[in-house]
Amino acid sequence: MNYKFKENIILQDVKDYIDETYSSHYAQSQKQATEIIIDQGHGEGFCMGNILKYAQRYGKKDGKNKRDLMKVIHYAIIQLSQDHYKDKTLVAKQEEELKSVMSEKLTNPND
Repeated sequence: MNYKFKENIILQDVKDYIDETYSSHYAQSQKQATEIIIDQGHGEGFCMGNILKYAQRYGKKDGKNKRDLMKVIHYAIIQLSQDHYKDKTLVAKQEEELKSVMSEKLTNPND
């Protein structure tokens, strides 16, 4: 395919950037923090806030810093994964477990 805006090259750069974030020295603690935030239901605000932050920062701090745009794309991918690529059976199982816990709390109010 002949891409008009070099999408094939850009997508490879994005993949390389994301791969780099997983191998960086602070990736494990950052990844765990992100998973905790997303698991607690704050993922959308966290991701969307960072998208806005890095989009607004682009061209200001460090000029037209390519890494700011890579961060925008990466947080957008994380949000896409949360909203459109979640395993539906896993979500259903988690909801069922939550209902079970809530039901138990209702039958045992002193716990």
